[in-house]
Amino acid sequence: MPMTKNYVFIAKSLDGYIADKNGGLEWLNSIPNPDQNDMGYNAFMDKIDAIVMGRNTFSVVSEFDMDWPYHKPVFVLSNHLKTIPPKCKGKVELINGSESKILKALEERGFRSLYIDGGITVQAFLAADLIDELIITTLPILLGGGIPLFKELPDKLEFEHIRSEVFLNAIVQDHYKRKR
Repeated sequence: MPMTKNYVFIAKSLDGYIADKNGGLEWLNSIPNPDQNDMGYNAFMDKIDAIVMGRNTFSVVSEFDMDWPYHKPVFVLSNHLKTIPPKCKGKVELINGSESKILKALEERGFRSLYIDGGITVQAFLAADLIDELIITTLPILLGGGIPLFKELPDKLEFEHIRSEVFLNAIVQDHYKRKR
């Protein structure tokens, strides 16, 4: 079992989607947030060493009309992507292989606390039983379809509920820890 601790910090709709039918994320801003409450994101980022991000999520993030949003090393999982877009050079590194092999390689480089990000990536790490904690923020919206957070798993995985927080009197964030 890897020595890394692997976290998921993700938002979903009431019906379990992390992106709408067109892959869009605009619905994430559907609740007014005038004070720009980060809902624990910055505190979460302070406790991780690096981000393991799926290629699809990387493609979306790299197209945001803003500066690169991460100040931690980002490892992009891809068996197909061969080059990094110029604006992301020096900010991300491509990595591939099985989930356990990736964790072993990152652990050997001194990374112990990883943020696992991206729908397919989260699903793959869950299927390999390599997620230690889930922090799931649920917005009160039904998207009616899109990219699901979860898919069928080879085995049942049990988690312990740690806490729930309500933000903006509308958004619920649940924190779970894997029972081992």
